[in-house]
Amino acid sequence: MKNEQALLQPYRLNDLELPNRVVMAPMTRSRANNRGNIPTAALQGEYYAQRASAGLIISEGSQVSERAVGYINTPGIYSKEQVEGWKEVTKKVHEANGRIFIQLWHVGRMSHPDFHKGELPLAPSAINPNAQSFTPDGLKNTVTPKEMTVAEIKTTINDFAIAAKNAMDAGFDGVEIHSSNGYLFHQFFNATSNHRKDAYGGSIENRARILFETIDAIKKVMPENRIGLRLNPSLHGVFGMTMDEETIPTFDYIIHKLNNYTLAYLHLSEPFTDVSEVPHAVIQIAKRYRPIFKGTLIINTAFNQEKGNAVIEAGDADLVAFGKPFVSNPDLVERFSKNSPLTDWDKDTFYTSGAKGYLDYEKSSK
Repeated sequence: MKNEQALLQPYRLNDLELPNRVVMAPMTRSRANNRGNIPTAALQGEYYAQRASAGLIISEGSQVSERAVGYINTPGIYSKEQVEGWKEVTKKVHEANGRIFIQLWHVGRMSHPDFHKGELPLAPSAINPNAQSFTPDGLKNTVTPKEMTVAEIKTTINDFAIAAKNAMDAGFDGVEIHSSNGYLFHQFFNATSNHRKDAYGGSIENRARILFETIDAIKKVMPENRIGLRLNPSLHGVFGMTMDEETIPTFDYIIHKLNNYTLAYLHLSEPFTDVSEVPHAVIQIAKRYRPIFKGTLIINTAFNQEKGNAVIEAGDADLVAFGKPFVSNPDLVERFSKNSPLTDWDKDTFYTSGAKGYLDYEKSSK
């Protein structure tokens, strides 16, 4: 029977009831193209409300400070105006019976001086990722960042805590710490991007320290069971990130230690690229970490309806996050329930401005 699909079964996320196990993954859409990078009811509010039948929505990454930004037209969660804008967004989602977490973001070295009045981006170490940053003037090569002082690390941890408090004030149901995909936290974890000699570098425990200090700071301002985080253990060849013999042991340590917390969830990504020939890589992330992590596990990356049902049925994940299918199918859950075909997305409008390719995808009539 179509409604017996694993993806369509309800799930209790601590004290939050989800009507299904289909999660809308966080996706940068670059629609906050105004002076203050403020989300609006007319754009972001409508976009997320259209997709409110998801068991859980995780918003696009939203910078926790001006120093955290690295992409054009991405919304923030650090100013009063941004909080007021997000209030209108969460109101629309809740009126549509949805649930929404915000992803808290700092890109670290994946930024550009153009975003910081000529100042260098902040990072664990002064190592250029040799990638490209999407600036107001188009793609530009990244630069060698500034190695963060301990004071700057402490400020950044506090920025995340303030952003989490702002998120609660804005009506979000929770937050996701973006500790993945080659951005700031991931740069600290990886020995190829972190050459520090102090308490935030060297050993596995030191390289993971900033994450746990951030969780500890955030749980002082909001319920611990509404904090999620995202990790991408086998990221390789993206944003200058490479794996070495300590990469997976570092994530093993992190994920074991996360069991000391009562988190909302752990959101893992399967490899973005083919890592079958990469030394030390893990090809099947959910299978490795499901036995280790005792809480709710969300898995992501290139899942379709069939694979999503299968991974839950196998017991390798509790929830499945879908990205691009949600761009072009606001009624993705309903399409799954009816086994309806999906609409293809238009990648040319992923990061443009306005409603085209954002609000104009139609729901299925079948």
